[in-house]
Amino acid sequence: MGRKRKGRPVDGILLLNKPLDISSNQAMQKVRWAFGAAKAGHTGALDPLATGMLPICLGEATKFSQFLLDTDKTYQVTAKLGIRTTTSDAAGEVVETRDVSVSAEQLARVCEMFRGPIKQIPSMFSALKHQGKPLYSYARQGIDIPREARPITIYSLSVERFEGDEVDMIVHCSKGTYIRSLVDDMGQALGCGAYVSKLHRSQVTDYPSDKMLTFEQLDALIAQAKEQGVEVSSLLDPLLLPMDTAVKCLGEVSLSADQVIYYNNGNSARLSDNTSSALIEGEQVRVYSPDEHLFLGVGILEEGNRVQPKRVVVRLPA
Repeated sequence: MGRKRKGRPVDGILLLNKPLDISSNQAMQKVRWAFGAAKAGHTGALDPLATGMLPICLGEATKFSQFLLDTDKTYQVTAKLGIRTTTSDAAGEVVETRDVSVSAEQLARVCEMFRGPIKQIPSMFSALKHQGKPLYSYARQGIDIPREARPITIYSLSVERFEGDEVDMIVHCSKGTYIRSLVDDMGQALGCGAYVSKLHRSQVTDYPSDKMLTFEQLDALIAQAKEQGVEVSSLLDPLLLPMDTAVKCLGEVSLSADQVIYYNNGNSARLSDNTSSALIEGEQVRVYSPDEHLFLGVGILEEGNRVQPKRVVVRLPA
């Protein structure tokens, strides 16, 4: 018999402003503890040396975390010119130093080279898996694994400050983009080398940055709940975003009232008559009940105005 999971059933997404010097998994565990949640997961790791937006999925929202992994991201990055490191960031060992004689015009030309669809070779210090192990585990043993260049897209890359050997940039990019590799490649193109000295993720998809919360803010609310003699959940749960915000990039459908039970049991269900004709068979969609617009999960459209469940939200009886 399986061991009962500790914690309470709480569903939703917290936008954490991750601090320095903590891994994404450690951050996730701290949030899970704060909420007393039975289940939690993060949506794309941020290095310990990086700060910023880390959506933490709690409860049933973990079923949709992959959709946030696949979304575009925006970063504020500071590049240090003239130095290359083993990890392409401040944590690595210096492997090369060069004089910096870069003009604003040169920097602008190199930025243009990296905008749009490009191919990028992932860093050996990335979490990309090879034979079930992350590349960084091989790198720490001095083992170099051949990596193929992968297609990514840099939607925008703007220089906010260029002073001496430092460049502040804002990068809006597709999933799978390694900012450290981008900065290293740009440094090579400039002829002087570069590494990431500061990295902050300001946005994941279109989640608002002003909704991010720090651990200090969470701790203050926990202390406030204890002082007022109320449940911590009464102050923390309202901070959670609805779980369907993770899949708002998908089209939306509603079921016929009598079909909800079929969908919830994992069976193909008939859609309501007001389903948009623009939706295409085979595509994934958000599925809602006709009553109170309750989010039921994500399904795949089938022939005959039906939807096959792919991810079903399980709600315990109140």
